[in-house]
Amino acid sequence: MVNSTNEIWRRALLPLDATIQDAIRNLDEVAIRVVLIINQDGELEGTVSDGDIRRGLLRGLDLSSPITSVVHRNSIVVPPAIARDTVLHLMVANKIQQVPVVNDQRQVVGLHLWDNVTAPPDLENLMVIMAGGIGVRLRPHTDNCPKPLLPVAGKPMLQHIIERAKHQGFSKFVLAIHYLGHMIEDFFGAGESLGVRISYLREPSPLGTAGALGILDQRPDSPFVVTNGDVLTDIHYGELLDFHVRRAAAATMAVRVFEWQHPFGVVQTRGDEIIGFEEKPVARSHINAGIYVLEPKVLDFLEEGARCDMPGLFELLQAGGEKTIAYPMHEPWLDVGRPDDLNRAKIEKEENNAANRTK
Repeated sequence: MVNSTNEIWRRALLPLDATIQDAIRNLDEVAIRVVLIINQDGELEGTVSDGDIRRGLLRGLDLSSPITSVVHRNSIVVPPAIARDTVLHLMVANKIQQVPVVNDQRQVVGLHLWDNVTAPPDLENLMVIMAGGIGVRLRPHTDNCPKPLLPVAGKPMLQHIIERAKHQGFSKFVLAIHYLGHMIEDFFGAGESLGVRISYLREPSPLGTAGALGILDQRPDSPFVVTNGDVLTDIHYGELLDFHVRRAAAATMAVRVFEWQHPFGVVQTRGDEIIGFEEKPVARSHINAGIYVLEPKVLDFLEEGARCDMPGLFELLQAGGEKTIAYPMHEPWLDVGRPDDLNRAKIEKEENNAANRTK
């Protein structure tokens, strides 16, 4: 659960026998613009806002009137495990700024507030960005520039990734570098210019999309996110992290649905008998999106200095009896591996920037 009010909601609880005056005092002292009315079993009976009180007073009630005379009993509530984005959508759709969190017994266990839901959380989780690739398919662009530093809408791809993650609450980054890695270090330094902390894994030779994790200086003490340095996406890293934690997995891989349409009509046969036709069928499959969440224990499956790609690491985990899961993502995503992809990324970023300027 996202405890968006740091337990302050407990001070906003009032019993059923409270008065309107009690509610006014609570609204003033706690200052979260809502009072939560509970029965003796801690179950939510409803909420009271300043507007509820004003309407009650206009009806002729006074300060000594029972709180039950103004309580709003059909409040929108959510369960503890609901995603942060879903709460935000509920708030926007219903024009509300507070959403109580209740358990299966309808007991209050938290409260989402607009200011907290819309502000990025402060996450202690590490993000590792794989930025050591040579970028062969992007030559000549990468002859004298590492792929993650290639500009997209005026910024290196890697900067777009870091800034988006920072906006979602991440502040600690490790960049795995190899090819022209000194240029990446010179550009980002320790992260001061972006308001984050950046350290580096310097691969002595290319170690693959997972192998660099085997030379981490310090083992993380919580789940950490790993992403390729050439993946531009609007994925919500925090939601991916929450999904991983809720499923109690050792490793989670973000996947996308990929569709491929057969260019011809397909003839279905049984032996030499035609049994059907399918006109240009569409095949669907899940592809690796290059974004992962890993538990610290996953590092035990890597040999220091040995090359390993992420699919291979997932196979090692599965062979070791560890739980590996897929996170279906639907957000915009682009793997910038070819010149056409780079041009597409530049166009899409420029269009997004233009759209944001007109809002």
